[in-house]
Amino acid sequence: MSEWAPKRFWTAAETIEIENGFSVTLDGRNVRTPAKTPLIVPTRALADAIAQEWQAQDDKIDPATMPFTRMSNSALDKVATQFGEVADMLAAYGDADLLCYRAESPAELATRQAEKWDPVLDWAAETLDARLEPRTGIMHAPQDGEVLAGLTAKVHQFTPFQLAAFHDLVSMTGSLILGFAATYRLHDAETLWDLSRLDEAWQEEQWGEDEEATELANRKKSELVFAELFYRLASAT
Repeated sequence: MSEWAPKRFWTAAETIEIENGFSVTLDGRNVRTPAKTPLIVPTRALADAIAQEWQAQDDKIDPATMPFTRMSNSALDKVATQFGEVADMLAAYGDADLLCYRAESPAELATRQAEKWDPVLDWAAETLDARLEPRTGIMHAPQDGEVLAGLTAKVHQFTPFQLAAFHDLVSMTGSLILGFAATYRLHDAETLWDLSRLDEAWQEEQWGEDEEATELANRKKSELVFAELFYRLASAT
C-alpha cells in the first residue's frame, strides 16, 4: 500500500486577532486541534509562527515540520484539560532536583558540580525565594515542605501554553530549578542543557563519547532550545 498523508487544501495561512487571543485561518477557515478544539493562542507572535508552519507545507502535510502547532495542540488538548495534575507533576521535581544530588567521588566531579550548580541554587534562593539544599549520594532526602509549596504555587501561575513548554524544560533537564532558570533567562537553553549534563560530560571526558548517546543528547538539546523559544513566544506581549 502506498503511504498516505493528508494533502494541502489551502492557499493562504493567516493570523487573525479574536476576542480571546489569536488564531490561524486557512483560506478563512479556523484551524482546530486534533480534539477539535479551536486553535486560539495567547500571543500574535505564537500565532504567526504557527501560520508560517502551515504556509510552508508542500502538497503533503508533514507534522514533524510543525513543532509550534504540535505544542499548541498539546497545550489545549492535554495541558489545559488536566492543568493541576501536570503542574503538580512538574513541581514534584523540586523534591529530587538534579542540582541537589552530588557525587561522593571523584573529588574533581564533586568540585565541578559545586562550582556549576551552587550558583544556580543561590539564584533560586534569591529570585524564587526557594533554598534547596544539596545532598551527597543518590539516596532521596526530602526538601523543606514550605519551600516546595512555594515552588508549586509558582508552577501553577503559568498559562497552559507556558506550562506545555515548561514541561519539556523541566523533564529534559531533570531539574525544576533549571526549568525556572530558562523562564527567567538566567542562561540560554544551551548553557542550561550543559549544566544538566555535567555528569555525562564528565563520563565522556574519562571514557570517550558514545555516538548513539551523543546523537540522542543532541536531539534532546534541540528540543530544549525549542521549548525555551515556545515559552518566549507564548509569553510575548
